[in-house]
Amino acid sequence: MSRLKNKVAVITGGNSGIGLGIALEFKKEGAMGVIVGRNQETLDNAAAKLGNGFIAINADVTKVADLEKVFAETAEKFGRIDTVVANAGAGAVGTVATFDENAFDQAIDINLKSVYFTIQKALPYMNDGGSIILIGSNAAHRAYANFTLYGAAKAAVIYLAKGFSSDLLNRQIRANVITPGTTDTPAFDKFVPAEQMEAVKKHFADQMPIGRIGQPSDIGKTAVFLASEDSSFMLGAELVVDGGMTYLSK
Repeated sequence: MSRLKNKVAVITGGNSGIGLGIALEFKKEGAMGVIVGRNQETLDNAAAKLGNGFIAINADVTKVADLEKVFAETAEKFGRIDTVVANAGAGAVGTVATFDENAFDQAIDINLKSVYFTIQKALPYMNDGGSIILIGSNAAHRAYANFTLYGAAKAAVIYLAKGFSSDLLNRQIRANVITPGTTDTPAFDKFVPAEQMEAVKKHFADQMPIGRIGQPSDIGKTAVFLASEDSSFMLGAELVVDGGMTYLSK
């Protein structure tokens, strides 16, 4: 289990959910690096789970100055960056009739603008031949109720994998995107009362062609592939990891 041996990774939103799942799978494969988040308690807990080789940096990815600090500190600590996973994001629930300008700006800042500037600010410290991994959503492909703006932002993220790859051909830095579907993360806690949690998860699982909702490790294993030399012939690609929802569900 050493496909990422001695690789240095930075994972935004790495303190919980999909981001932590990616960090844990990276650690299993020999990587080291940085997880980034805004909640110090969950950052500390995630860093304890990861153990030696990973450090946590408290930063807000919607603030360019914070991103500059993250990558400068990473380079100072580890000397280089091989992989950047732009995972941080947040669900934006509402419709075109209800989203005001402030809500629009917040949703775009966290789900699109932060991705663009995460990569821009990482580039001065990245090794040529490195790997960029973006996290999309199958909401970019399916018109889920109340997810219009979130889906639009994630559709733009999916395009960025192509655009970044084209922009960085001269450095042989590959950008690809993972598109998850419903995944078992702490995000459920924000929207679902505890007493309804199991029923809601079962409802989603029953809708999934594969018969279960995703786990952070499902996304983490895919990210390992994209960070490793196993995917060296892939750039600008989208891997849909959603239990068949996008292509098989009715």
